[in-house]
Formats: sequence, structure tokens, C-alpha cells
Amino acid sequence: MGSVNSAILVLEDGRSFTGRSFGADGECFGEMVFNTSMTGYQEILTDPSYAGQIVCMTYPLIGNYGVNEEDIESRRPWVEGFVVREASRIASNFRSTNTLQNYLADNGIVGIEHIDTRALVRHIRDKGAMRSAISTVETDPKALLERVLASPEMAKRELASAVTVEENYVYPSPQVTLSDDGSGRGSGIERFHVVAYDFGVKTNSLREFAKHGCRVTVVPADTPADEVLALSPDGIFLSNGPGDPASMGSVIDEIKKLAASQKPMFGICLGHQLIGSAFGGRTFKMKFGHRGGNQPIKDLTTGKVEITSHNHGFAVDAESLPDEVEVTHINLNDNTVAGLRHTTLPVFSVQYHPESAPGPHDSEYLFRRFVEMMKN
Repeated sequence: MGSVNSAILVLEDGRSFTGRSFGADGECFGEMVFNTSMTGYQEILTDPSYAGQIVCMTYPLIGNYGVNEEDIESRRPWVEGFVVREASRIASNFRSTNTLQNYLADNGIVGIEHIDTRALVRHIRDKGAMRSAISTVETDPKALLERVLASPEMAKRELASAVTVEENYVYPSPQVTLSDDGSGRGSGIERFHVVAYDFGVKTNSLREFAKHGCRVTVVPADTPADEVLALSPDGIFLSNGPGDPASMGSVIDEIKKLAASQKPMFGICLGHQLIGSAFGGRTFKMKFGHRGGNQPIKDLTTGKVEITSHNHGFAVDAESLPDEVEVTHINLNDNTVAGLRHTTLPVFSVQYHPESAPGPHDSEYLFRRFVEMMKN
């Protein structure tokens, strides 16, 4: 048994790293991925799209501004484990209410620091995202590797059902009056009713809808289309989320029915992949995915380039899409599909995160576009 201060990280190809533990003691297993954002670690930790994954931050110092109750993106952290070069024990920010170390420990998240994160990220870039484990209790890399190889792979893994809500709820709550900025102050007018599928929805997406005068009914991932339509929505939102979209055949069938209703539909990330699948497209697992706040996206309809926030390991195959589905955006790093729209139905989607938490604000216009669709 190792000391409480030591930890090891083992990848499924046998590469291992020894460092120091922070956060909770114990073990965790998941797909090793990396995120290139310099800030926003609390939003990353609480993004449900990271369920089933261990996240390595490429920026070397993490935790210096602490954590607070305002920047969480869901009801709890969802990462399986957390990897940093150095975790700051000092939280210096007027909004901070806790340290990162204590936040991880309180939520049972195992972390490792003082490893060469540059070497780890270069390895993942070369070899691809792969299964991994962090342990503070097992010191033998070979013994831990055996358990890594017995853990589930991300391909064909369905995880939306693990992060979704159990029952419908309304955002903002009925007791809160909408305002022009979505803060709940003032006497704003509710303009539209959006039904949002929770495949792992981030709170900031709901805030964006509220800012635009929308009441949102959030529903579980397995909600049938007829139940959604019975709620009389003005539009339907398909959220981000974890796992392989190819494993969600029953959800894809319901999306086909919703598209046929001709209700405006907007998808983000996993929602985008599911829309592509519903219209006959195929998805594939990327080598190491896109995760960070600095991805360049070109809007093919305007020629403009947006700097965007991403978190995904799957993508839609452009060659598999039917003629009635148009590619609207591409990622300039690798030319993968970053946006779609149907040419005859009011349906569009993007592979990135216009709710911008954390990340730039270049893509907020997409929420306005959806609101304009609901007006028609």
C-alpha cells in the first residue's frame, strides 16, 4: 500500500506516471483525455460530458482562484479523475468559497499532480485517447494495468442515462420572474417554451435560454417524442452529453419523430451528433477529440471564423450525410464537421459549446438564431 501522498497513473498501453495525490484517496478508471483551457476548471469538472473520463489540464497551474457555488455546470462533478502539473493550495479570488483540493476531496474525485503533463498530452496526441486509472492505494503499475484493461472502452458506451435527471423540471423555477438578462430580476416577458433533452445539459445553456426570455422544461434522456410534443413546446433543444452516440438508437428514433413534427430543433455537441444520426449520418470516434476553449470554427455560410469551446470525442462523418443535410461549420484544425442544418426542416446543430462556460462568446448568436426560428 502506498503512502497517502503518492499516486500512480497507468494508461492501457502500459505507460505509467508517478506523482502526488490531491483530492480524494482511492482509485478511478476512465478514458484519458486532455483539455487545453487555461481557466474554467470548475466548469470542466462539473460538465456531465466528462462522465467516464479522466481529464488532464494542459495549463500547468490549476486551482489558484479556488471554487465557488456560482460556476458549477450541473449538480455535481462528473469527471472520473483529474490530472494537473501543479494544484495550487492557495485560492485567491473574492468569489472563492473553497479550495480545489477540498472540493475534489468532498466530492470523492481522485487527482494526481507533479507529473509531466506535457509528456502525457504528447503521448495521447500520438497514440490516441485510451483507458486509464489513477490510484493512491495500488503502487504496482502492472497490477493496476490489468484492471485498466478490464474496464469499459468509450466506444459503444452509453452514458447519457447515467447523468440525466430522473424527472422533468422547469428552468427558471416558476417562482422566478424572467428578465431581459435572464437574472430573474425585473418584469421580463416569457416569450417561448423550450423542451430540453438532458443528455448531460450544462446550466449555462439553460441560463442562455432564460436570457432570451425562454422558459425551459428539462426532460430525461429517454423521454418519448409524444410526451415532449404533449408539453406544447415552441422549440426542442438537444443538449451536450457523454458517451458514444451510436449506442443511443432508441433516442435517435425519437428524434426522427420530433423532426417530422417540424418543431424548431437545436442541438449542441452530443445533440448535434444525434441529429446527424437521425437523418442517416454516421458518427466515428476521433483519435483524441477536441477539448478546450480555443478551437477555430469556420461558418461556411458567412466565411467568418469563431473561436469556440469544445468537449467531444466523436464526430459526424460528412460523407455519410444525405443531400438534404448541409454542413454549415467546419473545424479549421482538422476539417471535421462542426455544424449542420436541414435544408427543408427547422433543424440545426453545432459540435461546439455556444453557451461558453468556460470559453469565448463568439457563438452566442446561435441561441438568438433558435429564438428567431421559434418566432416563425
